[in-house]
Amino acid sequence: MASLPIDDADQPTTGRAARGSDFVQSLERGLAVIRAFDATRPELTLSDVARATGLTRAAARRFLLTLIDLGYVRTDGRLFALRPRILELGYAYLSSLSLPEVAQPHMEELVAKVHESCSVSVLDGTDVVYIARVPTRRIMTVAISVGTRFPAFATSMGRVLLAAQSNDRIEDYLSSGVVQQYTSFTVTDADKLRAVLAKVRMQGYCLVDQELEKGLRSIAVPIHDSDGTVIAAMNVSLHVSGGTAEEIRRDILPQLRATAAEIEQDLRGQNGGSSTNR
Repeated sequence: MASLPIDDADQPTTGRAARGSDFVQSLERGLAVIRAFDATRPELTLSDVARATGLTRAAARRFLLTLIDLGYVRTDGRLFALRPRILELGYAYLSSLSLPEVAQPHMEELVAKVHESCSVSVLDGTDVVYIARVPTRRIMTVAISVGTRFPAFATSMGRVLLAAQSNDRIEDYLSSGVVQQYTSFTVTDADKLRAVLAKVRMQGYCLVDQELEKGLRSIAVPIHDSDGTVIAAMNVSLHVSGGTAEEIRRDILPQLRATAAEIEQDLRGQNGGSSTNR
């Protein structure tokens, strides 16, 4: 099948003026089509894709046919789904990271000690993205794996990563509209979140108690590069029955910090301590 031309003329021009002259809108739309598929929507009709992306059916069809031609999407004639080749798009980033490979054995040792799940994530826009994980048992309603995204403000790792940002970056985040209520415990007030992040920055860790999902507690610490820059965060998450907040600080936090320090030491030994691959 030949790749079909993609014509932007039948799409709305709203927002174009805010983009730079080098911005390629067709690429943005193609990526939007890919992102329309997720764990809850593995198969979509043409109408589903058009609705999820805001594209016309004609434009969505051209993007889908192009992705089929490139081997990233398959169809049975009615339903469309991603093909395994789509993993190539993320593999270039993951394979360039030394952090997951270095962190994994240390995380496995920590999990063996505390018998709770451990994860490492990085900040991507307004979300944290999981880049390494060692689970014990499923304690959330949503299955977590490498690539899973959660809103940074409501997670322990996200708050550790946000606390490492500049005040201007934090203000941009708080005004982005991403803050919303997930449980009755979720902190959504901007002033309270500023205070929380200031405390996290000062104490060097963050404990989140049932703010993302009821019944879930997590505690996180930063992972630094050789220059002291926070490049990732690592957490241990557990059900509320696994320990009180004070018990988590007493029993898990020291081991979590020790594990982060071991990872940082190994990272410094790689590439002369360079963080360019992380």
